[in-house]
Amino acid sequence: MEKIKISDLKPGMVTTEPVKTKRGQELVPAGTTLTKQLISRMEFYSIDSACIDETSILTEEEIQAALQAAMAQKLGHSTPEVQKAEPQPEITTPKNEIAYSQKVKRSKSFQEYSLHSTMVTKMLRDQLEGFVFEQKPMDFDEMLKGVKSLITPGQTVIQYFDMLHNLRSSDDSVYSHSLNVAMISRILGKWLKWSSSDLDNLVIAGLLHDIGKITIPSEILNKEGKLTDEEFEQIRWHPRAGYDLIKDLKMDSRIKKAALQHHERCDGSGYPMQVDEIMLDDFAMVVAIADVYDAMTAARKYRAPLCPFQVIREFERDGYHKYKTEFLLTFLRHIATTYQNNRVILSDGQAAKIILLNQNSLSEPLVQLNDGSCIDLASSPLYIQSIV
Repeated sequence: MEKIKISDLKPGMVTTEPVKTKRGQELVPAGTTLTKQLISRMEFYSIDSACIDETSILTEEEIQAALQAAMAQKLGHSTPEVQKAEPQPEITTPKNEIAYSQKVKRSKSFQEYSLHSTMVTKMLRDQLEGFVFEQKPMDFDEMLKGVKSLITPGQTVIQYFDMLHNLRSSDDSVYSHSLNVAMISRILGKWLKWSSSDLDNLVIAGLLHDIGKITIPSEILNKEGKLTDEEFEQIRWHPRAGYDLIKDLKMDSRIKKAALQHHERCDGSGYPMQVDEIMLDDFAMVVAIADVYDAMTAARKYRAPLCPFQVIREFERDGYHKYKTEFLLTFLRHIATTYQNNRVILSDGQAAKIILLNQNSLSEPLVQLNDGSCIDLASSPLYIQSIV
């Protein structure tokens, strides 16, 4: 076993001990073969070093030989050391259609946003954990500046959502999500024509809405199996815990209410207090919509991420009595409009183009197939599966 600095770790090395955060959260189990993604994840959490199996540490000559072998395989040349990869199953993508997410991730703007977003997320993590665990004051100006730095002049709304949909951290249930919620809340606030000062406060509300989750033990927050009743109640209590953390700070009271009420619903079905619309703050209702939208468009262990029209469909099913109608309608209409004329894949695998939105059922527009025929999804069992 050898302890290796994070800067010296290489893909292919194997851990001999679990790699944990300063809070004791296990990031990488023992016996794991490191990848670039895992090393980046460790860097994000400021891990200093890892215990590595000495036999997995390659010499410079071995690294160069492996690179040459990989290059030879890529060029189609055979080498004694390299075996041909097993044939991969063919992806059944319609002819001439490239997955929308692939096109987004190949773009230069996405690569730049991805790097910048990682830096802002790390800053947010340091700010929140410093406040919760070390009683350090939060620098709201720095936090606001970080979010605004991700806003590029001239960038369209659809480009913002493209970035948010395709930049996910499945192992970060607080910080990247909170950044996304802050961005989405700001966009909705702009659609509602709120003032610049309200938008700034709304961003801070989004960044802090889940601060209570930081107090939940990581083994509960990231538990893969079914939660016990006690664990479930602890998670449901995080809005109250978050409010208690920030209630005495000098800030706009609507920010505090967003932390407390973002899981409440207009029909009284939410938590932790089960209050209805009369008691709910507008900031909390905007953050609630952004929170649910980001959660549904993110991948989960039990399902793939939902495409925007699937999310609209879920909101339309039972959302109008749970969320403030004015806010939800504004949000859904703008989301649907951003994808007007986009190409999509239907639930039966056919490719189509959105040509007319249905204002009474935004998730079910009129679409045109490649052969020129049209389908009104409002009167069809088909639905939009993905955007291409």
